Amino acid sequence: MKRTILIIEDEESIVDILAYSLRKEGFAVHAASTGKTGLEKLQGNEIDLIILDLMLPDTTGFELCKKIITMCNIPILMLTARDDIVDKVLGLELGADDYMTKPFDIRELIARVRAMLRRQPNKALFNYLTVNEYIKIDPRAHMVFKNDESVILKPKEYELLLLFAQNKNRVFTRDEILDTVWAMDFDGGFRTVDVHVQRIRKKLDPSIIETVFGTGYKMKGF
Repeated sequence: MKRTILIIEDEESIVDILAYSLRKEGFAVHAASTGKTGLEKLQGNEIDLIILDLMLPDTTGFELCKKIITMCNIPILMLTARDDIVDKVLGLELGADDYMTKPFDIRELIARVRAMLRRQPNKALFNYLTVNEYIKIDPRAHMVFKNDESVILKPKEYELLLLFAQNKNRVFTRDEILDTVWAMDFDGGFRTVDVHVQRIRKKLDPSIIETVFGTGYKMKGF
């Protein structure tokens, strides 16, 4: 079975050479030019390794790396145009497994990719989004598990939980929640948000979503 590589890089020429070379070596390849698209690709496919650029149009590789490691245990090879030891140390401390500066030798990169994959030959690949030590989300299957048992959430409850889990420690106002989760389908009031938060708490954990009085809600990072 082919191992699958996700390239998150906005320079088209680099993506082209990486994708061509990796496919030539027998890998399957997915590519994304933004952090947002990269997360969507990660959640929608079984990925074995990520090649992540440090500078992206909508975020930094550092921020994206932090988010990825809360979702799954996948090796990350970080790329940057800056040969800065501080960047390297920070990337590795945040969870990246290896680091290369541009320009790079494609043969060395492929060798590093193979070495990283060899270090995890028996890794079970679950693209779970971890909420806390006993609650997790499988975004591909749209399922939520508590102590490894599935919990049935209604569609908007699931979307609301996913929003908080993907943005831990960020405070969302009720307006932001309505715009993001309900969008054009919504014609009610703020009470709808409160009711859905209460339902999620009741089904999963009373402390899972924190009320920020006078503002809205947030999910604490665990």
